[in-house]
Order: sequence, then C-alpha cells, then structure tokens
Amino acid sequence: MIVSIVNKSKNELPKYETLLSAGMDLRANLHESIIIKPLQRLLVKTGLYISLQKGYEAQIRPRSGLALKKGISVLNSPGTIDADYRGEIGVILINLSDSDFEINSGDRIAQMVIAKHETISWKIVDKLDESKRGDKGFGSTGV
Repeated sequence: MIVSIVNKSKNELPKYETLLSAGMDLRANLHESIIIKPLQRLLVKTGLYISLQKGYEAQIRPRSGLALKKGISVLNSPGTIDADYRGEIGVILINLSDSDFEINSGDRIAQMVIAKHETISWKIVDKLDESKRGDKGFGSTGV
C-alpha cells in the first residue's frame, strides 16, 4: 500500500528497520531538547502528516527498548490516527521511571503500525448467543 506523507521535519521518513518489522520508528521534531521528568507526560511532535485510505488507521505504540531500559511509554497506547485526520502526528509520551529523560530532535520516540480495521453497525437484540465462557471475566482462566 502507498500512503501519502508530508515531512516538515529535518528527519528521514519512518522506515521498517528489519525485513519483517510491523512498525516504523517515529522521530521527535524539536527546536531544542526537552526533559521529561518522572511521571510527567507531554506531547512530542514529529513533523509528519499522513493521509490513509478508508478502512485503515495508524497505531502509535511504545518502542520496547525505551520502555524496558528507560521507562518511557506512549500514554494512550496504542494511539490512533484515523484515516480522515490531516494534522501533524504527535506522540503522548510518559516517563514511568524515577529519572529525568532527555529527548533530542531526531530521537526515535515511538513506533507506528498501519492496520486495517472494520467499520460496524449495531444490531440491537434482547439476548446474546450462548458461549462456553459466558460472563466469566477477569481472572476466569487462571493466573
């Protein structure tokens, strides 16, 4: 699939780092470095604007290395970019560590996965069909 993109940053376009990668890294587009303090959240702009086809979304997810090694995550993970959104892609980062974290322009801050989705219609019913699981929820299958 071809996706239209406008790049107003000085960074390269997002790309797959390996042949079988699902996500492409997004880079910070900053005028000066910023510090995220412990438990602080902030919006980091990318300078990227995209146009997706109907039936697709872009999911913004944490980078596993940043999450494990630095405690940096995407707060509303996964964030969703709808097919009709034309604004700049921003990433809501949170610092879940006990140390300040510095972000510089060009740093890889998150990953983006393009995913197909369905648009549904509701059918109102009086009762749902039966299933083996039924209404057993949280913890019902064990620890």
